[in-house]
Amino acid sequence: MSAASWWDKSTGLALLTIVLWASLAALTSRVTSVSPLVLVGLVLFFCGVGALPFWRQWRARPVNWLVTISALLLYHLLLFMSFRHAPVLEANLINYLWPLFIILFTPLLLPGHPLHGRHLLAGALGLAGSVLVMVNGELQLQQAYLPGYLLALGAAIVWGAYSVLSRRLPPAPAVMTAAACLPAGLLALLLAWLLEGPLPVAQIPAGDWGLIIGLALGPMGAAFVTWYLALRDGDPRRIGALAYLTPLLSTLLLVLLNGEQLTPRHLLAGALIMGGALLGMLGKHPARQQQEAPALRP
Repeated sequence: MSAASWWDKSTGLALLTIVLWASLAALTSRVTSVSPLVLVGLVLFFCGVGALPFWRQWRARPVNWLVTISALLLYHLLLFMSFRHAPVLEANLINYLWPLFIILFTPLLLPGHPLHGRHLLAGALGLAGSVLVMVNGELQLQQAYLPGYLLALGAAIVWGAYSVLSRRLPPAPAVMTAAACLPAGLLALLLAWLLEGPLPVAQIPAGDWGLIIGLALGPMGAAFVTWYLALRDGDPRRIGALAYLTPLLSTLLLVLLNGEQLTPRHLLAGALIMGGALLGMLGKHPARQQQEAPALRP
């Protein structure tokens, strides 16, 4: 295959999406002036505001709104909380089990998609990778970080389930996903006000505001659109394989920007998780992939 035939617009859009997603953990972990619930609310709110100019395309059935709003709110809340209760690099690796949960949930939630041996092997590799992240060199569970590990695992389960269930929802415009961020963000801010008291908006430093806006515009904003366009016009097999560069790039950004310590254990765990996800993708029928609506990932 020549370079010209390999590279096209959809490939560029997919790589742009991957870079945006890879920055999520590094940017989120640097915002420490507000609680995870307030951070989720602000980022989702500004993401939804960006969809306001396209309000004429927000038409969708109530079930679409209910499922999407719930998934966006719960996933990001669990993920952002995990970054506060466990090392960010390790929580981030566990979060990237979501492709494996998509594989394992598909035969359970979508008729006509049986579970094969490669799916079981993929799940075993992903489980081995997550266990390797959660233990030290002596294979002893790091109990101090267990809440963070479980929160990250919960986030992966939520997004894996939503990605599969979204294929059973009635068709809706892609911008509707970004629009759902607005009520999700308002709900998170309301919960923060009820549970934590007055919102500390005035106490947020300028640097954190820049990170919040950046999160809303990039990994939780533009990435939805670029991913949808990439899958709409490109080869899903190629784009799906490229998507597993995300945990690798995300880990490297955490090391470069946040000074996280990268060990051989992390490299092996990442390889197991990505290898399991790639193995689970084998054997998909391209015609079916092209017919199904793409599941968006923040």
